Amino acid sequence: MNAGMQMAGDIATGALLGRAVEPEAGEHGVDAAHGVCLNCGTGLIGEFCHACGQNGHVHKTLSSIGHDLLHGVFHFEGKVWRTLPMLVLHPGRLTRRYIDGERARFVSPLALFLFFVFLMFATIHSLGGDMNFDATPRSREERIASVDGQIARTQAELNRQQAIAAKGGPDAEDANSEIVGLKATLSGLQVARNTIATSKDGHTRVTLGAAKTGWSRLDHGIQKANENPELALYKLQSSAYKYSWALIPISVPFVALLFLWRRRFKLYDHAIFVTYSLSFMMLLVTIVTLLMMINAPGWSFGLLIAFAPPVHIFAQLRGTYALRWFSALWRTIALLIFGNITLTLFFLLLLGMGLME
Repeated sequence: MNAGMQMAGDIATGALLGRAVEPEAGEHGVDAAHGVCLNCGTGLIGEFCHACGQNGHVHKTLSSIGHDLLHGVFHFEGKVWRTLPMLVLHPGRLTRRYIDGERARFVSPLALFLFFVFLMFATIHSLGGDMNFDATPRSREERIASVDGQIARTQAELNRQQAIAAKGGPDAEDANSEIVGLKATLSGLQVARNTIATSKDGHTRVTLGAAKTGWSRLDHGIQKANENPELALYKLQSSAYKYSWALIPISVPFVALLFLWRRRFKLYDHAIFVTYSLSFMMLLVTIVTLLMMINAPGWSFGLLIAFAPPVHIFAQLRGTYALRWFSALWRTIALLIFGNITLTLFFLLLLGMGLME
């Protein structure tokens, strides 16, 4: 219940932040206004001030706070449901229409990106579990008992899937797929148990190395991470949340590199392309996380991970830049390679920022 409430709060926060980035874009107020604007004093000739944009009807009651909350969330949500189908099915058309000036019907790329960042982290945090770290570590016996419990549950599920596979029939193929994953999980748990049992204090150590980088703050951060790896991992997760926006400026130059000889496409076009594309990838991570949490067959989210990114990038490239099939194909391959470079640079940024905090 608490996790669900926190997830709902995170999503509402994301919608409100997105609304703050993209306020009244092409929407109309409910009441007609008269008199002067209470913000700048300009005479009103409609529902909104033509000088500063403030709504002419200003609520001054306690209930107006709740009204503003619902208005911000649900009006933003209305735009999401108009934008989302195009983001998934026609990303190139959405990107091109927004670049060409059609703004009122769709959520802006930055607002959508912020919303899906909140949604993704809220889903991972609520369904994937908190990243726990204790100031007072548990005893060796408690840790071993916890891992033994996980090993027993995994082994029981492995036995069940093996029995299904042995019977044959329509479920045998899915069972064989599950068996591969369960064996890998079981092997990892056994390695973890042996590591805990043979370590000096009953704890695994994630070492980042003892070599000096010559940067005092970074060296100090590495030392602290080696002393408390759980806390270092938590800081990395926190940094990923705070600095997710950095993916946009890191990615834009790579896209621009693919269109150096096409001068009619500007950096603004590439920034819109990148931000909508990253929004889709955030949504994809959220969907995959949900599938994993409900124990969906491995092939279902495996196919999404393998095919959704290249297919989406290909479709968005063709629609946004009016490319032919082959031109979009080689650029898709290049962007997939550049994507790995981008993630590496982003991880290095997180590592530096997280360790030096």
